[in-house]
Amino acid sequence: MQYIKEHYTDTLEVKQSKFIAHLTPYAEYEKLLAKLKEEHPKARHFVTAFRYLNEYGQIVESSSDDGEPKGTSGKPSLMVLQGKNLINTAVIVVRYFGGTKLGTGGLVRAYSDAVNLVIEKAELFEYKECEEKKISFSYADVRMVEYECEAEDILIKEKSFEDKALFTIEAPKEQMESFLKKLERVVHIH
Repeated sequence: MQYIKEHYTDTLEVKQSKFIAHLTPYAEYEKLLAKLKEEHPKARHFVTAFRYLNEYGQIVESSSDDGEPKGTSGKPSLMVLQGKNLINTAVIVVRYFGGTKLGTGGLVRAYSDAVNLVIEKAELFEYKECEEKKISFSYADVRMVEYECEAEDILIKEKSFEDKALFTIEAPKEQMESFLKKLERVVHIH
């Protein structure tokens, strides 16, 4: 699975109709949609599609044709996201009508092409499911543990110092296993 970290946009023109595709992280989707509706008051349609992972690790997806003939815009846009295996990602296509009807096949092609065009521009990152662990260790090992966290790209989410040093760390499973194996004599997992 892949995801994006920032907003991308590109425009496709088909028979004087403009399809302005916006690819955005899902977390920014609602705000961006409201902003685009404000910025493009004369646009005919705001077609949307999104896919994200919920708290149970399930993919939730949806699309909207926003007044285009049923199944000609939202669904094809969603199918492009599925085909590229994108998650936690949304696409909004702002359409300005150019005066020539494209027909259902033409609409499907235009929306799919617009979404593909903007995805080609985007930097895609591989999604890795992260896990969180609480570890404790002696004060003498704090510098070494911090160094290893940085070397292994382990995120330190929280630090506390009581009778021992306590860290809450997060990383993809393989990195976490490698890190814990390397420091098995030093750290205790809670």
